[in-house]
Amino acid sequence: MARPHIEPFVELNDDYKAFTLPGFSGGSHYKVLSLDTDCGACTLKVRFDGGYVRKPGMSYSDMELFILNGAMKVGDQTIVEGHYLFVPAGHALPAISVDQGCEALVMYNDSEPSFVESDAHHALALSAGYISVNAYEDAPWAPGNLVTPSVASGCLIKVLRYDVLTEAITFLYCMTPEFMQDNISYHDCAEESYHIWGESWMMQFGNLPTGGYFWRPPYINHGAFRCKLGTIAFGRTDSKLHNYFHFNPWTNPDENKLRAAAHLYRQRPQLYQWTASDGHNHPHGPSDFEHPHYHDDPQVKLIHKHGHTDPHSHSHD
Repeated sequence: MARPHIEPFVELNDDYKAFTLPGFSGGSHYKVLSLDTDCGACTLKVRFDGGYVRKPGMSYSDMELFILNGAMKVGDQTIVEGHYLFVPAGHALPAISVDQGCEALVMYNDSEPSFVESDAHHALALSAGYISVNAYEDAPWAPGNLVTPSVASGCLIKVLRYDVLTEAITFLYCMTPEFMQDNISYHDCAEESYHIWGESWMMQFGNLPTGGYFWRPPYINHGAFRCKLGTIAFGRTDSKLHNYFHFNPWTNPDENKLRAAAHLYRQRPQLYQWTASDGHNHPHGPSDFEHPHYHDDPQVKLIHKHGHTDPHSHSHD
């Protein structure tokens, strides 16, 4: 993903802009929290005015929605503060209406926001992946040990969506009052977070209050952490969330990437040697025997387009 590092950003300081895209006008307004300028994927904060209505329809992108406040009617279901939806590309939502206004985080994961009026799902939609859950009431808190190695005690997580292929996760997390972690971490994945309530402090980036947001690309140092009064936040990653812990605040992303490769070499030397050699099996190539159609996935095609243009013409140093 080609989103720049955004940290910290407090969206409450910015004004909403009126939506003018087809299917979004007439009572919806947005703030851009982050944007992939290559493909248009984005994270938005959206305000729906009282009286907003939208006909049944679908998007060409996977879409995620989290209600921050207010209520929205989706077909016969009323979703309220804390409700989370994952809507696969091509999955048609029923008509939407908002009686008294609401605000939501809305994420388009593959392309720019789009809407096609339809009361039927696209023939290729992976509708079995649709998720609708009240994150505050229907999902239990669990220790932060889903992340490996685990964070310090006092950071809890609720998993809202888990992609079994990429290991990307969407989740709520909270830091209890007086939470503290004294080391520095970085990850192989991009991660983003929005503070629903509360304030936390990070050594590199200072205070992040209610309404604070970040999009953090891979291998960027962050930590130590501190939270005085407690925080609840919404978070996402684009692949496996693995903590590399250390205590050197001066390392840069390239050095951290080399350290991560060394970690892979120590733990799984045969895999490291295979991936580091020329002519290896690319996950987006037709030789992927476990997922033979994986190279047809739109996200994989996007990686191919903007990354390796010829999957067998390069070597790795």
